[in-house]
Amino acid sequence: MGTGPAQTPRSTRAGPEPSPAPPGPGDTGDSDLTQEGSGPAGIRGGGEKVIRAGIGDSPGRGAPQRRHRAQPGRAPRAAGTQEQGLGEEAFTWEVQANNRAYNVQFKEKVFLCWQKKKYKTNVIRTAKYNFFSFLPLNLYEQLHRVSNLYFLLIIILQSIPDISTLPWFSLGAPMVCLLFIRATRDLVDDIGRHKSDRTINNRPCQILMGKSFKRKKWQNLCVGDVVCLHKDNIVPADMLLLASTEPSSLCYVETVDIDGETNLKFRQALMVTHKELTSVKKMASFQGTVTCEAPNSRLHHFVGCLEWNDKKYSLDIGNLLLRGCRIRNTDTCYGMVIYAGFDTKIMKNCGKIHLKRTKLDLLVNKLVVVIFISVVLICLVLAFSFGFSVKEFKGQHHYLSGLHASSVATEAFFIFWGFLILLSVTIPMSMFILSEFIYLGNSVFINWDVQMYYQPQDVPAKARSTSLNDHLGQVEYIFSDKTGTLTQNILTFNKCCINGRIYGVAPTPELPAGSSISKGLGVPENQSHVWPQAQHPHPNQNQGTVARWPGFFFFLEGASKLFFFSL
Repeated sequence: MGTGPAQTPRSTRAGPEPSPAPPGPGDTGDSDLTQEGSGPAGIRGGGEKVIRAGIGDSPGRGAPQRRHRAQPGRAPRAAGTQEQGLGEEAFTWEVQANNRAYNVQFKEKVFLCWQKKKYKTNVIRTAKYNFFSFLPLNLYEQLHRVSNLYFLLIIILQSIPDISTLPWFSLGAPMVCLLFIRATRDLVDDIGRHKSDRTINNRPCQILMGKSFKRKKWQNLCVGDVVCLHKDNIVPADMLLLASTEPSSLCYVETVDIDGETNLKFRQALMVTHKELTSVKKMASFQGTVTCEAPNSRLHHFVGCLEWNDKKYSLDIGNLLLRGCRIRNTDTCYGMVIYAGFDTKIMKNCGKIHLKRTKLDLLVNKLVVVIFISVVLICLVLAFSFGFSVKEFKGQHHYLSGLHASSVATEAFFIFWGFLILLSVTIPMSMFILSEFIYLGNSVFINWDVQMYYQPQDVPAKARSTSLNDHLGQVEYIFSDKTGTLTQNILTFNKCCINGRIYGVAPTPELPAGSSISKGLGVPENQSHVWPQAQHPHPNQNQGTVARWPGFFFFLEGASKLFFFSL
C-alpha cells in the first residue's frame, strides 16, 4: 500500500507533552526502567503522532521538521519530501482489527498459479520430523556420517559372492542395530520438541469474539484479533498496544526470554486509542487498519501507521509488544495482533533447524577417511603382491593352468576387494554402538545430578537431548559482559588476610575434615577453619550474598602480603 499525500496528518493538536510516567509499583533493585527507541523514533505523548520522514528518522532531519510543524499558520511539508523513505516496498503488511474475513483474503504467490495465505496462524512447530518425514529424513542425516557410508560399502561388497569372505549379515545386523539406536534417540528427542510445541500452542489467552472476551488457545489467534492480557501473562504474538489500565496506557514488560535482560521496559499506546477505547464495546467496534513493514528479524525496529476514522497515526517499536515478553506491574492491557506464529520477530530470529555436527563427529569422520585410505593402500599392496605371486606360480606350474582360467589381473582385482572386507574390522562398529549407550547414560546422569538442582524453584537439570554432553564438551570459553550477572550486583566483605592475620567478623563455616570438597580444594585437615565462606558449598545466608558459584578471588602478592575477597 503506497504512502502518498493522503498520509499527511490532517490535524495536529498542540499542547505540553506529559512527563515520563514514574516507575510502576514493585520496581526495585534490578528492575530499572529503560525505554527502547528513544529520540525521534521514541514515544511522544500528548497528541497525535505525525509520520516521520523515512525509516529511522535521524536527529538531524527530524528536529528541523518538528520545528517546522510547530510554527503556526504554515502548512506541513509536501508528502513527497516528508515520506520519502516510506515507499511502497516498506509498507506491504496490512491488517484490519476485528475482521478475519478481510485479513484472510490476502494471498501470496508460491509457485506458478499456486498461492497460499499471506498471514500465518499462531501455531509454531520447532520439531524436526513428522510421521511421514521421520524415516527418510533420519536416514538422510545418518548417511552424513562417513562411518555409516563405510559400513554400507562393506555390506554391499559382502553381498557379492565372488569377492565375499564373510556373510553379509555379519556386518549388516550390527549396522541395522546401530541405525535403530540412533533413530530411537533422535525420535525421543523430537517427541520432546513436539510436547513443548503442544504446550506452547495450547496456552490460554483471552480473544475478543463478538462483544466479549473468550478464553481461547494461542493456536487460535489470527492477525487482527484483539487480545486481553493481565499481569504476569506472556505475550502470545507481536501486538500493537491499544490501551492499558496504567496512566497514559503505559505497559511494563520483561524481555528476559528474548534478550536475557531482567530490567523492565515500558511500552505506550497511542493517545487516541488510549482515550477512545475505554470499554469492551468500543473495542469490539474498533476497525482500525495497520499498515506496516513486512515481518523481519529486527527486534528493536518497527515502523508503520494506524488508519482510523480517516486519520493516520505513526507507529514505532515503542507501541509494539513482542511475542515472548511478560507483562509486569500492569493489571490489564489490550493489544491487536500484527504478526502471528512464524511471522513474529522472535521466530524470525530462530531460523531453520540445521543438522548439528559436533567437533567429535567431525573428528571421527576425518579419522574414518584416514583409516579407509590406509586400508585401501594396504589392500593395493597385498593385491599387487598376490598378482606377482600368482604370475610366478603359473610360470613354474604350467600344468595347473586349467585351475586358473581367469587372468592374473582379474584375480588380483577380486582379491583386492576380499582384502578390503577382511581389513574392515580396523573400524570397529562396536565402538559406535557403545558410544550411543554412553550418550544415553550421561544424559540420565545430568538429570540425576543433585548439584545442578535449583531448590528455590524446585527445578532439576534436564537434558533435552541425549547427546547434550557431547555438545557441552565443545565449550572452551565463557564470556560474560559483567560480573553482576553472576553475583546479582551484591558485594559483601567477608574477610581479609594480611601477613597471616585474619581481619573481619563474618562467621566462617568450617569445612568437614576429610570431606571430598576439602580434598578437592587441597585444604589441610588442621586448617579447614581458615578458608573463606565462598569456598564452602553452602553460602552464608546471614550475609545476604548469593554464592551459587565457588567464588571469585583476587590475589595481590607483594611484600609477603596476601589479600583475598569473595563475592
